[in-house]
Formats: sequence, structure tokens, C-alpha cells
Amino acid sequence: MAPRQKQPCYVLGVGMTKFIKPRGKVDYTELGYEAGIKAMLDAQITYDDVEQGIACYCYGDSTCGQRVFYQFGMTGIPIYNVNNNCATGSTGLAMARNFISAGAADCVLVVGFEKMMPGSLQSFWNDRESPVGTTYAMMASTRGLSKAPGAAQIFGNAGREYMEKYGATPSDFAEIARINHAHSANNPYSQFQSVHTLDEILSSPPIHPPLTKLQCCPTSDGAAAAVLVSQSFLDARGPPSLRSQAVHIAGQHLATDGPSLFSRSAIDLVGREMTELAARAALAEAGVAARDVDVCELHDCFSANEMVALDALGLGGDGGGGSRALGMVRAGAITYGPARTVLVNPSGGLISKGHPLGATGLAQCAELAWHLRGWANNRGVEGTRWALQHNLGLGGAVVVTVYGRADGGQAPVGVSSEAVGRANGLGYNPAVEAKGVTAEQAQRVRSREKAHDFALTATLPMMKAAEAKV
Repeated sequence: MAPRQKQPCYVLGVGMTKFIKPRGKVDYTELGYEAGIKAMLDAQITYDDVEQGIACYCYGDSTCGQRVFYQFGMTGIPIYNVNNNCATGSTGLAMARNFISAGAADCVLVVGFEKMMPGSLQSFWNDRESPVGTTYAMMASTRGLSKAPGAAQIFGNAGREYMEKYGATPSDFAEIARINHAHSANNPYSQFQSVHTLDEILSSPPIHPPLTKLQCCPTSDGAAAAVLVSQSFLDARGPPSLRSQAVHIAGQHLATDGPSLFSRSAIDLVGREMTELAARAALAEAGVAARDVDVCELHDCFSANEMVALDALGLGGDGGGGSRALGMVRAGAITYGPARTVLVNPSGGLISKGHPLGATGLAQCAELAWHLRGWANNRGVEGTRWALQHNLGLGGAVVVTVYGRADGGQAPVGVSSEAVGRANGLGYNPAVEAKGVTAEQAQRVRSREKAHDFALTATLPMMKAAEAKV
């Protein structure tokens, strides 16, 4: 059956918190609240405009989404709770876009948040089959098991296979991490902003060869949010300056694994086929070739996955023998400079920005929206017209999204932070300065008549105080 014509969908507002180490100091309610308020402020809407709510998280009880959204207002709208492993945030984006493109809503708020445990990823359900049990069984039968965290083994083994097939070296993977850490110095939301030399990355504690610690993403607490709207909603809004910041979702596809997952290839085991499928579909819908992509936020949970994903997305052109990514890395084609083919992970990526699972896909969306608006004036590149997002989760799911400006043009050059602050009414540029939200700002976007202060985050300390008196 031929796909139906979809109505246009735009990202009108984005917002995020700083990504931080998971020390339990901030609860998911506070994280989600801050990100959602920022996204609505950015879109210049109130919660009364929102017709559907989507909450994205992996760790938490079943209606955490309502707990976050009730702080904005209790307007009775549908609220969906989404869990799709590391692709959770972008799965929420895909759901929202489907609602709007099908005419089921004109304004959807998507909020992703995560409060994680320190250390490597853990399973809390040990009395039943793991959803990635077959993936680990295949790894065990082909490459064996080590004492390293499971995800590091799976992706590290993909790096080993890449070395065997294409002649990559440990330094090639370390160079990917070096670039991402260097990029993160310009992102105020990054969990880590330290710049490291190649030798420092190679000599950091080994995790699972070829991966060292500085080539692995950390667990993180954080949140990000986006407001998605229809064409009619966008047309009805106020000043042209607001409409000019809208970012068009030109193409998008959510894919799951194919039979090659069990081909006994370590590269196939990390979702190569589903990434290829999603990329082809999203680029075709947008009418864009992979070589046209200017900026990419790519799911680099480990440096090895960035190498594999660059090939699967087709970003390096044809390249010999499927090893085009290796040539890109060695040539400096994924970072700033005259050799750049595509700017990859200007945010610092998951390796340095952090990886709060439910928020990651929405943080990628925010980063790319800022680039296409011209707001990322400390890390953008001239001539940006097309941006691509890749968000992957084992088990498995991947979402590839192609973004362009609503006017179809290039991102403006030389937009000052002062001009951004005047246009958005915040007095600062959120792309280059991370600030919290004030009570006045929150009040500006919460529901006018259906908000209740008892739903705010203050209820938790209130309950603890009440329990202490019993």
C-alpha cells in the first residue's frame, strides 16, 4: 500500500536541562518540569494549547508521565508513557509527529527525562527473560563473554569486527571520542566538558577492547522536551520571528531489527540493518541525499557505534568496501575544518554530553533545532540546510529524522545571542547558555485555569515531612 500524504509537522519549541551525574540530587519531576517549561517558553505557548502529551523514560513507574505533566496543568488531555530503550525520546517524537501528520492533533508536547542509577546499565527484572537475551546469547556464542558491562561488550565487539574487516585501529575509535569530547566544550548542557588528547583517551581505563573509559557514554540524569505543531497551528501564531524559528520534520522513520540481527556478525548485532532501513526511508521522504546532510546528531553510546552508524547512515558517500566511515575519521571529515564532510555530534554526543535514556532523543532534536535556527553560534557551521538525527536502542529500535528550516533555506549566519534573547523574550540564548527557569517563567506557560500547585514538585518534601511526624 502506498503511504498516505502526510501533513507537515514542525518543531516549534525545545528545551533541556543540564545533564548531570546520577547522584540522586534532582528528581525526575523537577527535571521534566524544567525541560517542559523551557520548551513551551521557546514555542511561546501555554499548556492550554497542548492537545496531547508524551512522556519518555525507561526507569520509573508506569505513570511518571502524568506526575510530570500534571505540574503544567490538569487539562484532561491524553498522556502517553513511552519506553523504547535508548531510542525512547525519539520514539516519542515519532509518535507526536504521527499524531500531527495524521490530523489527530495540532500541538503536542513531548518530554523525556531520566533519573538513573550510578554505574553501568542495570536490569531490575531478573525473574523473567530479558528483551535483549537473544542478543547476548548470540554474542556469547560468537565472541564469548567478559566481565565488562554487557553493552560495552556488544558495541566493543562491533568495533573488533570493524578492525578485522576494514583495518581500523584502536586509535581510530579513540579519535572519534577525542572529537566528541572536544565538541562538548562548547555545549553548556554537557555532563563532561573536558578536552582530552588522543593519548589520554587511549590510556584511560580499559573497558572492553578496543573501548576505553573515555570512549563510553556515562549514565546521566537529565531531561529534554519539544513542542511539535501542525501547519495550521504555525500559521495562526503571532510574529514572523516565531514562525521563522520553526524546524520542519522533513522525513522520519522508526525501524526495528531484521533477520540479519542473528547473522553472527557483531556489526549486525548492534542494529546495522535497521539503521540502514530507517535512514533510507527518512532521507527518501525528505527528498534529501545523505551527502546533503550538513549536521548530524548520531547515537554514539560508544565510539565503535559511531563508526558503524556513519556507514549505515550513508553519510560518507560510497567509499570503498563499506569502510567509508574509517576514511572520514582519518581525514577529519566529521569535525570542524576544511576537510569537513558532515559535522557529527557538535553537542559532544552521548560520550561527552551524557545519556539519560529517555531524554537523549529529545536533546538531539534540541541541538539540531538550534543549529537550523542559527542560534548555536559557538558551534554551528555556515551553510547548514539539512540536519539528521540518529537515535538507537538495542532490543531494538532506531529512529532517523531529517530536519530542515520551515522556509527551506539555510540557517542564518551571525545571529547574536543578544538578538536571540530579544526574540525569545528570555533575555539570553539557550543554545549557548544553560539556565534554570524562574517561578515567573513557569507561571507564564502553565495552564491558566487548570493548574494546581499541589501537583508541583514540592509535594514530595511535603509528604516526607508528614511521614516524619507520624
